[in-house]
Amino acid sequence: MMIQSKKTIRIAVIPGDGIGPEVVAEGLKVLSAASNKFGVGLETIMYDIGGERYLRTGETLPRSVLAELQMMDAIYFGAIGHPQVPPGVLERGILIRLRLELDLYVNLRPVKLYSGVECPLKGKGPEHIDFVVLRENTEDVYAVDGSVFAQHTSREVALQPALYTRSGTERIIRFAFTYAKERARKRGKIGKVTLVDKANVLTVGHGLYRRVFEEVAAQFPDVATETLYVDVAAMEFVLHPERFDVIVTTNLFGDILTDLGAALMGGLGVAPSGNVHPGRVSVFEPVHGSAPDIAGKGLACPIAAILTAALMMDHLGLADVGSAIENAVAGALASGKIRSFQAGQMGLSTQQVGDLIAGLV
Repeated sequence: MMIQSKKTIRIAVIPGDGIGPEVVAEGLKVLSAASNKFGVGLETIMYDIGGERYLRTGETLPRSVLAELQMMDAIYFGAIGHPQVPPGVLERGILIRLRLELDLYVNLRPVKLYSGVECPLKGKGPEHIDFVVLRENTEDVYAVDGSVFAQHTSREVALQPALYTRSGTERIIRFAFTYAKERARKRGKIGKVTLVDKANVLTVGHGLYRRVFEEVAAQFPDVATETLYVDVAAMEFVLHPERFDVIVTTNLFGDILTDLGAALMGGLGVAPSGNVHPGRVSVFEPVHGSAPDIAGKGLACPIAAILTAALMMDHLGLADVGSAIENAVAGALASGKIRSFQAGQMGLSTQQVGDLIAGLV
């Protein structure tokens, strides 16, 4: 989606549950500072979607609200999860529904270690960890309900099928090659796409991924390629993260690997993400959960939410705004004023971290 010519962008804001409202507030603070710098107007529309609304009304995502969200330029999301709501109700009723209804087939997760952040891997620094994971976001085991027979007996059988389509597989792989080519152009390097699968065991679904990967790769001769089984990829995340540039993988494997990637960059407190469909309204959210135990205490790290705002601006074609936000985050991290991303150990409150970064825009 390219909207550089627009004077004002309309962003639906869903703070959500727990620490969501706190980190979103800081993200909007930094976003406002960066947008003002480049003369971009922001119109933010708040939506009461989350656990409290569900407990109050029994609604997760009303059809009327979904229709409104589809008219926005982007959706900025905080966190979902409420201790009084059973697991899965909000996740499936809100997040997964948004991904499916809006056809957000790309889950985009940068894995980047910034200067001043301690890496858990011995001998690895920012020059070794800078890649992107593209996770297919609408298929696999998340797209099909499972079934159970003879539940709670010794004969219980649980079936959890997975769905893979030719069209869904091809579009995520093609997006990965296009993304890698553009990323390489900006960095002045040769792009590389790594397919992560388990085609030696999941020969049908992941065999489809292999075949389509080879077909699409032939159309991008200037982009390097490799294929790795997911167990090998997990090992390489730890041993040789510098080998990766752009990774494309399935929904389930991407869900797992991206949290490992977040650990490489310092933790979930600095991990942004986007649920994207090029040219359409997309959802941007920090990776972390709602952390209800620390909600309202000013202990949550807002950096993931702030970097998520940068991703959102990049998606909207406002690269200058996105770069200003990311550079401000990098400056704040390099300053040493943020001691940790762990709750209660940052050395600054949630608001103070937002103030620091906003002041560096």
